[in-house]
Amino acid sequence: MSQPTTHDHDDHAGHDHGHGGHHHGHHHHHHGDPYEAGPFPWRRMGWAALLLAFAIAAASLVQVRSGEATVITRFGNPSRVLLEPGLGWRWPAPFEAAIPVDLRLRTTSSGLQDVGTRDGLRIIVQAYVAWQVQGDPDNVQRFMRAVQNQPDEAARQIRTFVGSALETTASSFDLANLVNTDANQVRIADFEAQLRQQIDQQLLTTYGVRVLQVGIERLTLPSVTLTATVDRMRAERETIATERTAIGKREAAQIRSAAERDARIVQADATAKAADIEAQSRVEAAQIYGRAYAGSPQLYNLLRSLDTLGTIVTPGTKLILRTDAAPFRVLVDGPPTLDNKSGSQP
Repeated sequence: MSQPTTHDHDDHAGHDHGHGGHHHGHHHHHHGDPYEAGPFPWRRMGWAALLLAFAIAAASLVQVRSGEATVITRFGNPSRVLLEPGLGWRWPAPFEAAIPVDLRLRTTSSGLQDVGTRDGLRIIVQAYVAWQVQGDPDNVQRFMRAVQNQPDEAARQIRTFVGSALETTASSFDLANLVNTDANQVRIADFEAQLRQQIDQQLLTTYGVRVLQVGIERLTLPSVTLTATVDRMRAERETIATERTAIGKREAAQIRSAAERDARIVQADATAKAADIEAQSRVEAAQIYGRAYAGSPQLYNLLRSLDTLGTIVTPGTKLILRTDAAPFRVLVDGPPTLDNKSGSQP
């Protein structure tokens, strides 16, 4: 069999020589290609497969940052929520997509709101709300559905809620409970607590948002309300002044009445004691006079006459009387003698 093969080869070679050496050289290069370049396509395919696998793996990785939640959507519909910071898995696009949701604390102001109080006056009040998306799967998805994961749109709608709640809350308070010089009557804390109660559950149910704090930033009065407030405060001060004046007068009258009563009681006690002393002195004087009369009647008559003179004669008294008549007779006769004491004098 080697001869035909050789023959064919020779004929073919002769034919090639007949056509020229160029075709022969090309035929020789074609026979050497499968042995020298064969392994390179398989190596390229291996590298391509490795790169494709790496790209698929990279597209399937999801990084969850701190302070965020990641919602995995499947063909546009939320399927699950990743909450723990770190890496997670998903099917590559277009099967699944990852949407981050900000869970950090935010603050929204209501702006100035003109609201009415319970006593029919107007106030201008501005409140703020500190809020954040509740960090659980249900509320994160609720936030996604409500505002399409747009915090600015959520803040705008929260301002609307707070404005309506301010109107409702203000109607439960008098102006004096919000603006007053007496700190004991101011109930701003109650106002803030009631305002939070108005919006807390609604924001959680509607947007998946948790309210952390509600406060009053600013509270002012319109010109009409300011005038009415000044008049009311003036009337209150006048009423307080009148009441205090009346209380002072009443207390002064009570003090005077008590002093007069005490003075009368003291005077009555003194009068009674003086009367008792005078009566006692008269009793004692009578006893003394009795003993004096019993011991010496003439001496008794002398002492009584002197007492009488001391009573009726004063430094300005001028008397013209007989000196031999009682009681002046004692001035002429002098003290009784011992004989007179014994009764010998006529």
